Amino acid sequence: MSLTLVLVVLLVALIFEYINGFHDTANSIATVVATKVLSPGQAVLLAAATNLIGAMWGTAVAKTISSGLIDANVASITPELLICALLGATIWDLITWWWGLPSSSSHALVGGLCGAALAGAHNNWSVLIWNQAGAHWWDGKGIWPKVILPMITSPLAGFVLGLVVMGLLMALVSWIGSFKNPRVQRFGRPRFVNAFFGKAQIISASAMGLSHGLNDAQKTMGIIALALAGATSAGSLDHLPAYLNFLRIEQDASKSFEIALWIKVVCALTMAAGTAAGGWRIIKTLGHKMVKLHPINGFAAETSSAAVIIAASSVGIPVSTTHNISAAIMGVGVAKRANAIKWTVVERMVWAWLLTIPIAGAIAYVLVLLALSLGG
Repeated sequence: MSLTLVLVVLLVALIFEYINGFHDTANSIATVVATKVLSPGQAVLLAAATNLIGAMWGTAVAKTISSGLIDANVASITPELLICALLGATIWDLITWWWGLPSSSSHALVGGLCGAALAGAHNNWSVLIWNQAGAHWWDGKGIWPKVILPMITSPLAGFVLGLVVMGLLMALVSWIGSFKNPRVQRFGRPRFVNAFFGKAQIISASAMGLSHGLNDAQKTMGIIALALAGATSAGSLDHLPAYLNFLRIEQDASKSFEIALWIKVVCALTMAAGTAAGGWRIIKTLGHKMVKLHPINGFAAETSSAAVIIAASSVGIPVSTTHNISAAIMGVGVAKRANAIKWTVVERMVWAWLLTIPIAGAIAYVLVLLALSLGG
């Protein structure tokens, strides 16, 4: 494992994180922009700050990506394999970004890792950790408990929570508006409701940014840490100049390691830069095309989605920010009325969700085969 290849992994990982920024972080600020509570520039600054805080808060998701999905004893996790995994995810992210589809960068990365590992293991399916029980249900490893099951349950939870929260808020506003006392009744009028939830949505949007940093930023951290830990173990970083010693990451006998502070900071800042560069395509789909949003709707969707993502992140589940905020927006829309949702847009999004893991995996698989043939 050469130092050059390790640095290439680092570069490609940061490119993926940058693309994740304008692809996925846009989801965390789409509603606050669509409701005109914040301008795109203000929302980007808010997302950058809260992403940075979230990225510093825990490493459970990073550890799942680095050691919970692929069995390194079956196939070596080489820099070439990681590069192909990242490229598979990046290519699919760029395709869906160009189409304006809010697909999942999380699942693209998982698909890329699995496809690359399978090719590297010469189609030995045991390289993929499907289900490995732990002391508790949240301690387990594997694609089934950490990816497939949450891919179904987390959007469902976001949808139901969005529906319930929006329903409760609508009932509360209606109840306040029914008072005969004009001083109380005014708190239920649209002008006050929009003004109040316009301010409240800054808090809920901050929670979304925090949850996104807590979950999505950690996935690239896991890849970078995995590459650097492997290079350290292989001795590729033994003769680094003193000023580059920060690249070394030691792992213990159980193959676990700490995510260095500089990795957290670099990933969070790279994601924020990506958000500033090109998130508007996804913001249009989520915030404008799918359902018309007011501040109270945005608050309900963001609060519901952030709650689901933070809960999942605390137990190391790499859920999709995209899936959760999209599902929460759908739930909020249905709470208003079923035909408030533009179901043709939803259909296109669902297809993107279903195709992300297999297509990103297939791209990475082909790239590994190509790399092996050129190397042979």
